[in-house]
Amino acid sequence: MNYKVPDQSGKVFVVTGANTGIGRVTALELARAGAKRVILACRSQERTQPVLDEITEIYGGDAERVGFLALDLGDFESVRQCVATYGEVYGDERVDVLINNAGLAGKKGLTRQGFEMAFGVNHLGPFLFTLLMWEHLADDARIVNVASRAHKRVDGIDFDVVREEAKTPTGFPEYSVSKLANVLFSRELARRAKGTGKRSYALHPGVVASDVWREVPGVVRWVVKRFMITNEEGAMTTLYCATSEAASGQSGKYYSECKEKAPAKCGQDDALARELWDRSVSWVGVEVPEELG
Repeated sequence: MNYKVPDQSGKVFVVTGANTGIGRVTALELARAGAKRVILACRSQERTQPVLDEITEIYGGDAERVGFLALDLGDFESVRQCVATYGEVYGDERVDVLINNAGLAGKKGLTRQGFEMAFGVNHLGPFLFTLLMWEHLADDARIVNVASRAHKRVDGIDFDVVREEAKTPTGFPEYSVSKLANVLFSRELARRAKGTGKRSYALHPGVVASDVWREVPGVVRWVVKRFMITNEEGAMTTLYCATSEAASGQSGKYYSECKEKAPAKCGQDDALARELWDRSVSWVGVEVPEELG
């Protein structure tokens, strides 16, 4: 699978978790395609700096075309500050594509606001980030949510359990629930944004040997990574959803290997998607943009 990114001149991209893995590859390829600006939203500027330097080199030393935003998706206050900083630094510049790429698997504990780690970081953080960034998005913006086929391993969401620490040894079931939430969020966002010009996508990048597995126990991580694809291969479907003309007229769909695919049955449950949306709004304490009401 190999997708060639078309010319992206004049477009602004925000990519979360772009300091490593498929996020890094995504950001680099967008810069190579001539994007006006690529902004990396990550936890640590120190860890992100090598990628910022790589992109600056692609831009012939023009550091103004690459940006960094501090973002910890496990802390709602960090998410709010990140969006506020975007407004302060970039003003009225509109984002053409928001790529919710960052995620984790296997990490135990709770987020700062008391949610199971994978659910909080993989769903609630990006949910809040997207809604707060809404006013900064271009009229025809794309919101690309990196999900996973792991969502097919579960048949629903226990809304009480997502307020508790992960109880399974690997954390994979909890990770799968968070990825189902990504698919449902993308679907419900597309329904609410219908007629606005903005489009939403969810995707399975492939089983990628990326840092998302860094918290999984060592022996398990070594075994599963032997059967995974590279970050370069894993970034292709993200780039396809973010830039392809073929996907431009779509919204709320699920993709894998640069093709539209059917999500699991529970990933098509509109009632569950609405309930997840309503609960998420309440949990993160966000005012929903009027056009999404």
